Amino acid sequence: MQEQIKIGSVTLNFKHYSGVDLYSDGAIENDLLEIVKNHTKDEYQKIIEERASWPILYHLSDQRANIVEWIPMSKDAKVLEVGSGCGAITGMLSSKAGQVVSCDLSRRRSEINATRNKDCDNVTIHVGNFRDIEPDLDKDFDFIFLIGVFEYGQGYIGTENPYEKFLLMLKRHLKKDGRIVIAIENRLGLKYFAGCTEDHLGTYFSGIEGYTADSVAKTFTRGGLINIFKRCRINDYHFYYPYPDYKLMTLLHSDSYLPKFGELQDNVRNFDRDRLVLFNEKHAYEDLVKDGLYPEFANSFEVIIGPGFDTIYSKYSNDRVDEFKIRTDIAIGRNGRKVIKKFPLTEAAREHVYSIRDAYAGLREKYHGGDLEINDCQIDENEGCAIFSFVNGVPLASVLDECIDKDDMEGFNALIAEYVKRIRHNEDYPVSDYDLIFSNIMVNGPIWTIIDYEWTYGKCIPVKEQVWRALYCYRLEDRKREKFDPKPIYKKLGLSEKEMKVLLEEEYAFQKYVTGNRKSMVEIWKDIGRKIIVPKELAMNPEAARAADCIQIYLDEGEGYSEDDSIFPEEQYDEKNTVTLTIDVPSSCKMLRVDPAFSPCLVTILDATWNGKSVEDGTADISVEPGNGEWLSDDSFVFNTDDPSIEFDLSSNRLSVKENNVLVLKLLTTLVPKNAADAVVASVKANDEGNKEKVSIIRKIGRKLKNKRKERREEDYDYEDLDDYIDEE
Repeated sequence: MQEQIKIGSVTLNFKHYSGVDLYSDGAIENDLLEIVKNHTKDEYQKIIEERASWPILYHLSDQRANIVEWIPMSKDAKVLEVGSGCGAITGMLSSKAGQVVSCDLSRRRSEINATRNKDCDNVTIHVGNFRDIEPDLDKDFDFIFLIGVFEYGQGYIGTENPYEKFLLMLKRHLKKDGRIVIAIENRLGLKYFAGCTEDHLGTYFSGIEGYTADSVAKTFTRGGLINIFKRCRINDYHFYYPYPDYKLMTLLHSDSYLPKFGELQDNVRNFDRDRLVLFNEKHAYEDLVKDGLYPEFANSFEVIIGPGFDTIYSKYSNDRVDEFKIRTDIAIGRNGRKVIKKFPLTEAAREHVYSIRDAYAGLREKYHGGDLEINDCQIDENEGCAIFSFVNGVPLASVLDECIDKDDMEGFNALIAEYVKRIRHNEDYPVSDYDLIFSNIMVNGPIWTIIDYEWTYGKCIPVKEQVWRALYCYRLEDRKREKFDPKPIYKKLGLSEKEMKVLLEEEYAFQKYVTGNRKSMVEIWKDIGRKIIVPKELAMNPEAARAADCIQIYLDEGEGYSEDDSIFPEEQYDEKNTVTLTIDVPSSCKMLRVDPAFSPCLVTILDATWNGKSVEDGTADISVEPGNGEWLSDDSFVFNTDDPSIEFDLSSNRLSVKENNVLVLKLLTTLVPKNAADAVVASVKANDEGNKEKVSIIRKIGRKLKNKRKERREEDYDYEDLDDYIDEE
């Protein structure tokens, strides 16, 4: 074997490679190698969306690099990356530093890394065990990165006290004032209490319970990491808290800037495995935040060992088209005060960030003499960012929430009236902030300040349209906010149903404009299709905990389906196995899903109306599909799963949508044994493939269903008869 080869501009060093890959994700790595060989990085997102696979998402998503992108680094920095894997982080480090030395156990992974980053002429990858590579490494690195690696210390070092020895070994290779960066899961992360499996072992509660002696990896609590640092005589360290976790981070908090009440809403994202949902994580986090306990229960840590940074908070908005990808930081300025900085994450986004200064000038002119302050904005050409003052106060959205929590609708309406009055100042001036939502206004006593005006345009947007969008976004962020009825406000503003439908279409168009055709992480999570099991399905076994004919309803208001917000309707099946569901549907809902049972079943939609108009005859333009079943006839489906679902697509432009809508469904559902349902599904599929012998089965079953309907459902299907019926055919 050659000791050193090149793939593009990247050097691979095999001096310490044993000839055997000691760590592998299996056959998926062959797929990854083919992808990076045959596709550019710009094409990865499309592949992620098409494949709907966790390993593909994990290894190829550009959001993986968020965990290091925010870290300030000089262009001549010398970086060591331990455990570089398939290169999700390597490329970002290469773009920020002068020299990157990476190490990994696996030749195949290193080939993937080198191939995807083949244009990086400052990267060398050493393949082999770190213990063997370490003596050959330089001793003057500015940064050493362990992203998802420190937990494998036992495997890397293989001695007593491996984690301490690992750190001490690394310290030998740092220059003075150098930094070690560790990203790792929190053993007591809230998601593990709430029902996620341990990331490395795939088992429930194994980290919380302290692991077993033979665990392949071991994560730590905050205190556990601090104890390791102390045993290594490391006293200069700084904790950051990536959210939802370090793998696909969108928010980064610190001890100097912890999350605010209600901020942590992106919790049910089990891309890798099925999970339980034992409680509402958002609500649990709210209480932990209120009591100052978030650092102990954050899902992940990012620890900087060595001198700290000025940055105390980062928010990523890089699930957008390149022209709008930005990062927002809160940092400590030279005078010791907090400042806000917005950085373009692509060259294409630079114009967008720099244009915020023009937006500031326009809005300042518009609201001059009024009761709205505009947070000041300056452009720093050296840093390449827009800089704003940090405004103290409480977001208007939080003030409104307090009114809802206290059931003070009079106070709520007074605040809305005050909002309308303040934004109405000089309303004919041809500059408007499209995103003048409640969370972008900071309230400090009588002073209201617009703190974020990224989406400002040189035109007039009618006040009533700004109010509509502010209320729409406010209600969309938290279902508890649906407690208040906005219709009186809309009526007072003179907004008609037709106008609101147009505004809703404009909102969808705006979101597409910002994100392009890129799927959100929620949509990708939905496509990957991991199961979430709610508490009612627990006890000794799922069947014992929930009746098989229980109904569950999900509303997708742009963020995918959520167990937290699903509905178990009061309506139940009658003795004839029919049920009439009356479902309230907000205008923001684009998809609706009904799970008619928790068992294999046959389902017929006897009737369906939308705001009193028939779905069956096409008067209401709604598309209906069996999510995981097969059609039997124009109105009947068969499901051979314990999680049957029927999806209603409400996104048609021809569908008349009001602010509040009502979908009424009448269903006939017959539970059937799994083997019977399997046989019917197999017959349907065979029919689709042109198997004429099986056509008669489906037709007869279809006739049987229709006959049952004609008999007014006076008797139920007999499970054994259906089995015998299929066997005879």
